[in-house]
Amino acid sequence: MRIWKQLLLSIVVLAAGLCLWVFMVPSAGETLAKMGVPGEVIAAIRSEQAQPAAIGTAGNTNAAARQQGQGQGQGQSGAGQGGQRGQGGGNRATLVVVEPVATGTVNDRLTAIGSGEAIQSVVVMPQAAGTIHEIMVSSGEKVVKGQVLARLDDDEQIIERDKAQVSLKSAQEKSASYKNLQSVSRLDVLDAQIAEQAAKLALSTAELNLRRRDIVAPIDGIAGIVAVNIGDNVTTQTSIVTIDDRSAILVDFWAPERFAVAIEPGQAVEASSIARPGQVFTGKVEAIDNRVDPASRTMRIRARVENPDDVLRAGMAFNVGMRFEGEKYPSVDPLAVQWDGEGSYVWLVQDNKSVKTRVRVVQRNPDAVLVEAGLNEGDRVVTEGLQRVREGAPVRIFGAPDKAEVASQ
Repeated sequence: MRIWKQLLLSIVVLAAGLCLWVFMVPSAGETLAKMGVPGEVIAAIRSEQAQPAAIGTAGNTNAAARQQGQGQGQGQSGAGQGGQRGQGGGNRATLVVVEPVATGTVNDRLTAIGSGEAIQSVVVMPQAAGTIHEIMVSSGEKVVKGQVLARLDDDEQIIERDKAQVSLKSAQEKSASYKNLQSVSRLDVLDAQIAEQAAKLALSTAELNLRRRDIVAPIDGIAGIVAVNIGDNVTTQTSIVTIDDRSAILVDFWAPERFAVAIEPGQAVEASSIARPGQVFTGKVEAIDNRVDPASRTMRIRARVENPDDVLRAGMAFNVGMRFEGEKYPSVDPLAVQWDGEGSYVWLVQDNKSVKTRVRVVQRNPDAVLVEAGLNEGDRVVTEGLQRVREGAPVRIFGAPDKAEVASQ
């Protein structure tokens, strides 16, 4: 078939379909008028469709008259019902599911992962080099400040101390004898006094070197694993043991930049540890860093969590939470938020009719969406049946009693 024949056949089919649509749909004429089709053309189409219905054979004239009489009788009795059915068919209420609008707070809670450390931690090292002679502490033992943890060999230091004591005694006797002799010059007396002072200093140095052979605890706390054994040669850079004061734990975490102004020292903090599931520890913000990290746009926060029962350890990971007042916004179900060319909106049900209400999404949460809109707490928004909802159309809420049932009751 040639192309002009195909085009002609397509035009004929489209024209026939248009005529059938105008004849079958009462509101088709209004639609064509809105599209700019002249009224004469619409009337001509309707007249052409009406002519076949008006033309009948002579043998069927009486039957048509009888049918017309019956139709008039039935029309008078069912006119009201037909009108009601026509209106009901055009404005049938759409069945929808609604959810009430709640109130939510944006940025009301900060959650972050933090790392704990002891309030004070010291790595104990010897103050002198030597050989470990004695270990006087074990792992996990509670120690106090000044307690001897280990000793180095001190034979040489003891000898030096004894020599210093002898030298001091000699210098003291010489100085005392010179003071009582009139024949000794003042210069010799002064030299004897200087020698006595030097001997005292030498003795103090020897005693200090001897005391440094004892490795003592600098703070109160719990001793860790002892890293040396008896007989090991150590230097001033050798780690002997680590002592942690864990009466309180410092938890360092990183907060997003938007919380930089909201967080202040002394604010309450909640921390939970994987090692203690279900148990929440309370604390307070102790320190805030003075700058925001430009790479991650976060700020370092340090919180202090008391540990009176000694159930927390340094190095633990903590899930830290903080609560803020924040700003309050309407909270709707995530299914209620729809989108079109102008942005986001929800269908608000008022007087059993649907009203399109524009919203601006403020914060998305797994179970709710905070929006900025003219919604009040308790308003009903559509969450299911959204595809059939139209502006101003009647809706029927799923689960709500029907008007006919309420009237009958």
